[in-house]
Amino acid sequence: MTENESLKKGNLMRMGLFTALAIAIHNFPEGLATFVVALKEPSLAIPIAIAIALHNIPEGIAVSVPIYYATGSKRKAFFYSFLSGLSEPIGAIVGYLILMPFLNDVVLGVLFAGVAGIMVFISLDELLPSSEKYGQHHLSIYGLVSGMAVMALSLLLL
Repeated sequence: MTENESLKKGNLMRMGLFTALAIAIHNFPEGLATFVVALKEPSLAIPIAIAIALHNIPEGIAVSVPIYYATGSKRKAFFYSFLSGLSEPIGAIVGYLILMPFLNDVVLGVLFAGVAGIMVFISLDELLPSSEKYGQHHLSIYGLVSGMAVMALSLLLL
């Protein structure tokens, strides 16, 4: 393997791990939100869980694809995607055990705003520039816009 290929694989691995960390941070309050919604409005719990499950698919892909191309290992790609998603049920457990007395609309709003900001920053600062390096920037923009459309549609339908 040439030094250039090694550098590219290292960059892909870094991007995959950075994305996994960002998604894990993002998933923690999602688990918390799903838990709180289920407590306050049980009729909304299933649609919220379905919407979150649908958008977790591209999140898992965003983690696993760069790790797979960096390592060639499907097992490692799955493992890191699984770890990033594991923070969601942990968020629900923490919400139940620790944060329950402090939860209100303001705290949830601040949590969600922070999480949304983290994901937008990661997308614009890390993922899109990386796709530019590998010549797939238009495809990434199409994916970004398509993802926004799917989320908007799922919010309307559910």
